[in-house]
Amino acid sequence: MIKKNQKPLKIGYFADGIWSHEAFKKLIIDDEISMQFICVRFNTKDEILLNFAKKYNIDYLKYENINAKEFIEKVKKYNCDLFVSMSFNQIFKNEIINLPRLKTINCHAGKLPFYRGRNILNWALINDEKEFGITVHYVDEGIDTGDIILQNSYCISDEDNYKTLLERAYTDCSDILYSAISLFKKGIPTSTKQKDINEVEFYCSQRKEGDEILDWNQTSREIFNFVRAICYPAPMARAFLNGIEMKINRAEFIENAPNYKCVIGVILNKEKDGSFLVKTKDSFIRIINFEYNGKFKVGDRFEIK
Repeated sequence: MIKKNQKPLKIGYFADGIWSHEAFKKLIIDDEISMQFICVRFNTKDEILLNFAKKYNIDYLKYENINAKEFIEKVKKYNCDLFVSMSFNQIFKNEIINLPRLKTINCHAGKLPFYRGRNILNWALINDEKEFGITVHYVDEGIDTGDIILQNSYCISDEDNYKTLLERAYTDCSDILYSAISLFKKGIPTSTKQKDINEVEFYCSQRKEGDEILDWNQTSREIFNFVRAICYPAPMARAFLNGIEMKINRAEFIENAPNYKCVIGVILNKEKDGSFLVKTKDSFIRIINFEYNGKFKVGDRFEIK
C-alpha cells in the first residue's frame, strides 16, 4: 500500500516474450509501481503484451529506433522514474538511458561479468557449468556491462537441459527483476561494478544456423552437454548418417564408460527400445531420443566434420 504523500514509482517497460509476461504480472499488482507504457520489439509477434496493455489501459509503443529524437521526445512526456528492459532487442544509447531520474536497468539470464551476450543458457550447458546466474544491472552503452544491482545463482544438474533451465529462468527472472525494481521505491539501491567482481569477463556470441551440427570428435561428456544444450525448444543437435540428417534431442552420458580406440562416430549397439551407442573421442554415448527418416545398423558411421 502506498504511504501517505508517496507517489508510485513510474516505469517504462521495454519488453518482449514469456520472460516479460511473468515480470509484468508481478509489477501490475503492486500499487507502489505505475507502468506508464509498454514498448515492444519492432518485429514482435507477442500479442500477450498487447492484450495486457489493453486490459490495464497502458500505452503500447512500437518503434524501429528507440534512440531517435522523435521517440525520445515521445517518452519524455511520461516523466518516468525508471526504464526497465526485459528481453528487449535494441541497444540503448546514453540519451535514452539517462532520461529517467533513476536511469535504466536490464535483466540478463547470465552471471555477469561472465556470460554477457546471447543464448546464455545454451552456452552454460555446453560449458558444463554447475550453475547459471541471473543478473539485474544498470544499462550503459556496452553490452551487459553496467553495474550490478542484484544477482542470484541457480544449480545445474545432469538432469537439466535447455528446456528445464528455460522454464526456471522464466520464473526466476521475473522474481529477481521485481525485487530489483522494488529497491528503487526506497531510493537509489547500492550497486557493484563488474570489474570489482572479476577483472576478466567474456561475451557469448549469438548461436546461428549451422552451429547445431554435432562434432563426434569430442569426448562423451562434451557431446552430452552439446545435445542437452540445444534440445527442443532449441533447434536440436544434427548429425548425418547414411546421407540422411538425424535430429538428436536427448543423449545419456554413461559414467565410467571404458576409454578405448575405435572408429569415431560408428554405431556400436542398437537396443530394442530404439536407443543406440555411438563411439566418441574417448568412450561412447547412448542416443535416446531422435528423429530420423531412414534405416541404420550396427557398424554404420556418422559423418565426421
